[in-house]
Amino acid sequence: QVHVAESGGGLVQAGGSLRLSCAASGSIFGITAMGWYRQAPGEQRDLVARITYGGSPNYADSVKGRFTISRDKATNTVYLQMNSLKPEDTAVYYCNYCNALRGCNAYWGQGTQVTVSS
Repeated sequence: QVHVAESGGGLVQAGGSLRLSCAASGSIFGITAMGWYRQAPGEQRDLVARITYGGSPNYADSVKGRFTISRDKATNTVYLQMNSLKPEDTAVYYCNYCNALRGCNAYWGQGTQVTVSS
């Protein structure tokens, strides 16, 4: 049984920084990508950043230049460094793993709240 868990959320003032971490207990074979999504109240869950297992990142336009995604291949831990945070970044942030067998829908964390005050 695989359990995905995020950590590092919290309350920060606008302009501040937070670093989110995500790890999976148990083995996920054939990981192809790891990503971060976010969902604000009343809105859909949107991709924030994703990194392929080979290390190629891509970002939502709204976070380019402010957020950085990285991963530790040895532990399959994925990080999201968030700088210059804005109130509109407030959301629940979810970690996601993709693999060749099950795609990107099978492995999700429970989410961690990020609140940016103005």
